[in-house]
Amino acid sequence: MPKPTHIAMLMGGWSSEREVSLRSGEACAAALESQGFRVTRIDVGRDVGQKLAEVKPDLCFNALHGRFGEDGCIQGLLETMGIPYTHSGVLASALAMHKERAKAVLRAANVPVAESLVISRQEAARAHAMTPPYVIKPPAEGSSVGVYIVREDQAHPPQELSSADWDLGEEVMVERYIPGRELTCAVMGEEALGVIEIRPAQGLTFYDYDAKYAPGGSVHVLPAPLKPNVYQLVQKLSLAAHRALGCRGVSRTDFRYDDRENEGIGLVCLEINTQPGMTSTSLVPELANHSGRSFAELVRWIVEDASCER
Repeated sequence: MPKPTHIAMLMGGWSSEREVSLRSGEACAAALESQGFRVTRIDVGRDVGQKLAEVKPDLCFNALHGRFGEDGCIQGLLETMGIPYTHSGVLASALAMHKERAKAVLRAANVPVAESLVISRQEAARAHAMTPPYVIKPPAEGSSVGVYIVREDQAHPPQELSSADWDLGEEVMVERYIPGRELTCAVMGEEALGVIEIRPAQGLTFYDYDAKYAPGGSVHVLPAPLKPNVYQLVQKLSLAAHRALGCRGVSRTDFRYDDRENEGIGLVCLEINTQPGMTSTSLVPELANHSGRSFAELVRWIVEDASCER
């Protein structure tokens, strides 16, 4: 593909992760403009196809998060329009976004995952679907949106699940709670970058939306203080997950590690993110910087990796 000069930055959208997408898109657009690229920012609505036909970009930088932007939908539109785009393609995006479907693929690739089941939210609200502790989450949302941890001393599941205001779908995933440390590793092409340990700031119970995106919401320890064999296993499993789902460009895989176990046996993959955040507090830019790549270099690499039929 000839060197692109005009890039459409797809950002915003209408998912529950709209705000972080706007921040990711703005940061990436500014980094590309600083390198001489022409960038048109598109706050994505259902008329995005019409807007792209008018703008006529050389390629699209996908900075969308959540539904429509991360689940294969926008990717399918761009394939149909013949516009090269960044990050993963239709199938990998759809698979990774649906946590239970992704688990089936990861399990087949010998990537350890937590026990789970998908049931209706009403059923999950009536009685414990598994012995606590466990986690309830929408099967196809990101950024820890709609996640509840049900602890051992809770007599009933969270009643928010049966609320009339619930707008995260009729199915939820109930997943065995994995104790231990939160780890994450990014893959860039065919290279596994470093491993970060994420420690939520005091007063936050886990790495939720606030911990992810609020300044000071979490502490990132890089490189993660792990035994070399465990550190390398996280990298190996991240690359295996990236390949198994058919991801392209940049992905980020999240793990829990119970260090009471021996030799990395307590390492469990939670999920893989095909559209990881690109804000000032995001993990992938931090991991890229640790590997010697500036934010501008990372964003340029993502652009140069863009294509159709991904």
